[in-house]
Amino acid sequence: MAGKGSSRRWHGEGDTHERRKQGGFKTMPFILANDFCDRFAMVRFNANLITYLTRQLRLPLVEASNTLTNFHGFSDLTPVVGGLIADSFAGRFCTIAAGSAVYQLGMVSLTISELLPSLRPPPCAAAAAADETCARASAWTLLVLRLSLLCTSVGAGGTRPCVMAFGADQFELDRPRHGEAGARQRRWSFFNLYFFGVELTKLAAITLVMYIQENVGWGWGLGVPTIAMLAAVTAFVARYPLYVKMAPGGSPFARLAQVAVAAFRKRNVAVPRDPGHLYQDKELDAGISTAGRLLHTNQLT
Repeated sequence: MAGKGSSRRWHGEGDTHERRKQGGFKTMPFILANDFCDRFAMVRFNANLITYLTRQLRLPLVEASNTLTNFHGFSDLTPVVGGLIADSFAGRFCTIAAGSAVYQLGMVSLTISELLPSLRPPPCAAAAAADETCARASAWTLLVLRLSLLCTSVGAGGTRPCVMAFGADQFELDRPRHGEAGARQRRWSFFNLYFFGVELTKLAAITLVMYIQENVGWGWGLGVPTIAMLAAVTAFVARYPLYVKMAPGGSPFARLAQVAVAAFRKRNVAVPRDPGHLYQDKELDAGISTAGRLLHTNQLT
């Protein structure tokens, strides 16, 4: 019975000996590095985006603020969609890998747009000498910028809702070896390490990279996170055989919608006295009831 449940809950990848090689703390450097480089790039760019738009691209403050607001709003929305995709059919690994690739594409586009003179506004010295207003970024430059920001927002939607859950999945195979208490302790250690690393990454982003931008140049300021992200994504995908990849358990939003529809359709049906006559599908719910099931109660009837 346990073997059947295990093979259903995570994608089968060999025999028991192969599964023993999967998961655990040996996967943490690749999972955490991928997420930390994502945070490193995003925090660094968010902290200085308004300066980049007004000083480097010479946009009016109102237009730059609107661009920044739209970017942040869309970036906060995409993780909801990414979580739905991961839970419904794609799985966490594929969602993280795809999101990281799209995010990397956006970072590369931003870096290239800063390095290529044709994608930057002309120098302001000549305009100042002729008592003219400095030229702002062209429509083509702004198009590249917005497409790059779109890629980073979409990519973040694939990584952020899945990284913590995917990291916790790596300790699912520890339950038979270390018991429930041991697996729980390892997951708590992972969460502590994760949040400590995230805050440390934010500190490095707003100090080290800011210094590079102000004293070396925006090209290097964008290039350093891009190179780090590329290395982290490559290492993360290359370690595919090491990961425990849980099968999608179904979206909670879809379950909520099903419950609401079923409750409306059966609003006039009498509740049976015996809870055993109520519909339950333990096999279907196994993917979302890993910590147990709630017992039936008459307090809400």
